[in-house]
Amino acid sequence: MATPTDDDRSLLTVIAHMKALPGKEQELREALESLVEPTLAEDGCVNYDLHQGKDDPSWFFFYENWTGADKLQAHLANDHLVKFAGRLDEFLVGGADGLVITQLQRIK
Repeated sequence: MATPTDDDRSLLTVIAHMKALPGKEQELREALESLVEPTLAEDGCVNYDLHQGKDDPSWFFFYENWTGADKLQAHLANDHLVKFAGRLDEFLVGGADGLVITQLQRIK
């Protein structure tokens, strides 16, 4: 199965992960799901795939690919992301510090 970086190794891959506070799993899932459609419409977004842990459904992950760091920065400044970021303390273990974003570059 192909991945976006099979055809374009210059893409910026992002993995974002977070853990829901106990009892907030469904509310967080709904909030995250609401980010997908507007993000997919953003300039530079190749994919924005939301995942939930199978063994521990309190974990959520985004697997994303962007055409450049500038596009990712624009994404992070969009209203829907800023609004969501303002609610991290009510959703995540560790509040805003509980959202871990890792930028990756495919090498092989």
